Amino acid sequence: MHQSAHTASVPNLRGLYVITDERLGGGHLRIARAGISGGARVLQLRDKTASDAELLPIAREIRKLTSNSGVLFVMNDRLELALKIGADGVHLGPGDLAVEQARRIAGNDFLIGASCGTPEEARVAEHDSANYIGAGAVFGTATKLDAGEAIGLETLRQIVSSTRLPVAAIGGINACNIASTIEAGAQMACVVSAVASAGNEIQMANAARELVIIFNEP
Repeated sequence: MHQSAHTASVPNLRGLYVITDERLGGGHLRIARAGISGGARVLQLRDKTASDAELLPIAREIRKLTSNSGVLFVMNDRLELALKIGADGVHLGPGDLAVEQARRIAGNDFLIGASCGTPEEARVAEHDSANYIGAGAVFGTATKLDAGEAIGLETLRQIVSSTRLPVAAIGGINACNIASTIEAGAQMACVVSAVASAGNEIQMANAARELVIIFNEP
């Protein structure tokens, strides 16, 4: 296990994890501002179509917003861009750079999340030095076309049990089902449309706040 070598500087990974989507909510910056205002603990910039050059000014602006508010900023997939703008970390899916390679490039003080759909994948990601697991899609999702079939709450529980790493549940999470992901043991809940499709920036912030309140209920 490589775990002890890279967890010393890892922050407390818990709470609402908002992912931006350029197709929703008026774009990345509006969703980012709303998520931060609503109490998100982690913010991920996810854009599968724009070039690094196009995303650079947006990523820099979000880096400023997150730094000023103490929110963790993670880039989806784009390690080079994440390092260039001083993001806190990167989130890697099955088709992205391998966790081990990313760790070699980024060093031990960089946050690396890995998407997993099975307990075995979670164990491998932990062995390869990921900092957290993105487990899903728990309920299925319309915002990520390659997310695959929903894994359900039982598999989420199994993934949580299979690793010592914090687990972020993702996929179709909203105000009606977020509590069930916490009950299954997830330390974080990732949302896209539950915030980004809520309306204007104030409504998006209110949607995030509602999810945070549910998340923090005893």
